Amino acid sequence: MPPLTVRHATVILPDRLMPDARISIDHGVIVAVEPEDSKSVAGDSMDLQGQFVAPGFVDIHVHGGGGADFMDGTEEAVRTAAGTHLRHGTTTIFPTTTTGSPTQLLGMIDAVRQASREVDGSDPKGSDSLPAMPGIHLYGPFFAPDKCGCHEVTGRRDPAADEFQKYFETGLVRIATCAAELPGAKAFYETALANDCLITCGHSNASWAEMQSAFESGMRHVDHFWCAMSSVSSLRPRLGTPMQAGMEQFVLMNREMSTEVIADGQHLAPELLEFAFRMIGPDRLCLVTDSSRALDCPPGRYKFGHSANGTDFIHDGFVGRAPGGGLASSVMGMDHMVRTMKRHTSASLPEVIRMATLTPARLTGLDDRIGSVEPGKAADLILLDPDLNIRHVFRNGRRVI
Repeated sequence: MPPLTVRHATVILPDRLMPDARISIDHGVIVAVEPEDSKSVAGDSMDLQGQFVAPGFVDIHVHGGGGADFMDGTEEAVRTAAGTHLRHGTTTIFPTTTTGSPTQLLGMIDAVRQASREVDGSDPKGSDSLPAMPGIHLYGPFFAPDKCGCHEVTGRRDPAADEFQKYFETGLVRIATCAAELPGAKAFYETALANDCLITCGHSNASWAEMQSAFESGMRHVDHFWCAMSSVSSLRPRLGTPMQAGMEQFVLMNREMSTEVIADGQHLAPELLEFAFRMIGPDRLCLVTDSSRALDCPPGRYKFGHSANGTDFIHDGFVGRAPGGGLASSVMGMDHMVRTMKRHTSASLPEVIRMATLTPARLTGLDDRIGSVEPGKAADLILLDPDLNIRHVFRNGRRVI
């Protein structure tokens, strides 16, 4: 691959915009980001005439797209879903499990492994046509019985070491979720910590005391803030009086905790997005899609989770909805989340992009390789127009969209 120079770009750095900049790329790596001086360059070049360049998005919570769910458990499904998100600017993705049987979860992990071999170059057919898949997010099945949301309730269970050890032994679990109040949660968290995971609490009705215990075992993140999580009011029927604090208060009070929002304009109102940004900040708050298989598909009925026995939901053109009208995952890509967060909050453009790139990269231990437009990092880049629509996507310095 010849060297590539991107010229006259407005580079979105983590803390500022860098106008009229030049990015030099060689062998898929950024080698320089500097002011444009109009001198001739070796190799190919692109003149962006002031358009935005940002690092590729990093999605740590995503279930599917393009008609496929990662839980379908086939390499074709993984490639379809991941490739769909690439078109929306996601260049690093963590395929995310739902509830399901151990066989289904292990099948999903194996399918991701097979697809990843092509992406990471260990397969002679190596390709940049998919996002990087550094691991999976083990999300279901260890949810609280009353917080399953749109996930199949019969597929949820308490964590048992003889089961979850098999998932960690694959070496692909990089993000690990468990409801903090469940029997066996402590052992789960300690095993996840030993496997160098980002450890999260989700689909949980945990109290402050249970969150504190989880924190002491290594838990540092809460999935999709305000969605399927405990609150003062949800804890009262379980624990009585005096009323107790839950996951929301624990995250807001503890600066070592991080969390995420689904900024699709349907899950959370603008004032909640603004509250999350102002109270938590771009270094602890991630944007995620939590997207289902219905991304880039027409409105209609779909399955959330495995195609054989997942739960039914309706894509209404804006969001997934359960038969009773409740929310059932998003149907939007990360570019939509970025545009919504920019439109409806006081966050600056660098801060919004940071929540979709450098912050999730740092939380998953990848910020030395991805997450910002800096020398030495992979040339996973997206080109955005003034309205933040995706114009081009680069993987390892090669234009793929």
